[in-house]
Amino acid sequence: MTEGRNLVEVFYAEVWNRADEDRARDILAPDFRFRGSLGAEKVGPEGFIAYMRDVHRGLGDYTCIIDDVVVEGARAAARMRFTGRHRALFQGVAATGRQVTWAGAAFFEFRDGRIADLWVLGDLIELKRQLEA
Repeated sequence: MTEGRNLVEVFYAEVWNRADEDRARDILAPDFRFRGSLGAEKVGPEGFIAYMRDVHRGLGDYTCIIDDVVVEGARAAARMRFTGRHRALFQGVAATGRQVTWAGAAFFEFRDGRIADLWVLGDLIELKRQLEA
């Protein structure tokens, strides 16, 4: 249980929040499968890293905040908040300079000490409302 919780915390603190591509390659399985709430489906660390770059390009100071994590065997679920400053084209909306924050949930599967699968769901209606306000 501790290993799964640690992987979730490292994934958000080091990979997402710091955009640490090397750390992503360390903790993501070679055949990692990712489905993001923003519509992207990616395979492998490099596919995910390209997605992460796009999000960070559109949202400055992008940060993922873990509100809660539940780990059960080789799976975990996290309740999240995502936030950033809208600084470039994102979700089809030109930069507004606004700070945006939305809620989400992430569902992880682990294999051999790495993250093998991740499915993220986010409140895109709230995100769009803030981008277009």
